[in-house]
Amino acid sequence: MTQFYLQEDKLYVSVDCIILGFRDNDIHVLIINRKYEPLKGERSLMGGFVREKENLNDTVARVVSEYTGIDNVYMEQVGAYGDVKRDIGERVISIVYYALIDLQLFDERLEKRHNAEWVNINDVGKLILDHNLFLHDTLELLRRRTATRPIGFNLLPEKFTLPQLQSLYEAIYQRPLDKRNFRKKVAEMDILEKLDEKDKSSSKRGAYYYRFIKEKYDRLLKEGFYFSL
Repeated sequence: MTQFYLQEDKLYVSVDCIILGFRDNDIHVLIINRKYEPLKGERSLMGGFVREKENLNDTVARVVSEYTGIDNVYMEQVGAYGDVKRDIGERVISIVYYALIDLQLFDERLEKRHNAEWVNINDVGKLILDHNLFLHDTLELLRRRTATRPIGFNLLPEKFTLPQLQSLYEAIYQRPLDKRNFRKKVAEMDILEKLDEKDKSSSKRGAYYYRFIKEKYDRLLKEGFYFSL
């Protein structure tokens, strides 16, 4: 250990992860009941401390993988929260991220292991410390990002129907969307492939499955194309 910065205060740095999934036509967030002090038994978001030889993004990936069993998910930083009295345990600065996952890939065994549950974002209730603020800011950022980038596809399985896609965006924006206008904008984006397969679970006629063409989206993004839904 070097002798630099010995005169400076030592602080803790943590990451808190808002892990989001989509099911039953609504956005859900993974919540745990804490197994440790402080605030043991209270409802909380996922989190962990940054280790000495760990990059920040590696910490987030580790926490998300630990609680979901999924690697290489879409993640984005929401912001840094450093109010002096935000944590009753120690002086902790929290870097907040959100992660979007396909719930079909979620390892359900981890719910019991971590005393966790998926909760509709409209039914979250009181969380510890400033975690409700984290969730609020995350949803605001998600809506802004979704308006210009189709990041919502990270919440869907590999193949999906247009009604499922519209339900997802309605869940994100928390309002109904006009079906004709929505499908017109989706077509203009030209980043979906229609499959020769239908979902007939909700009607005899069924709805065609589609898949998101990420390679085409990445190419258009590099060319400066502006997406809007």
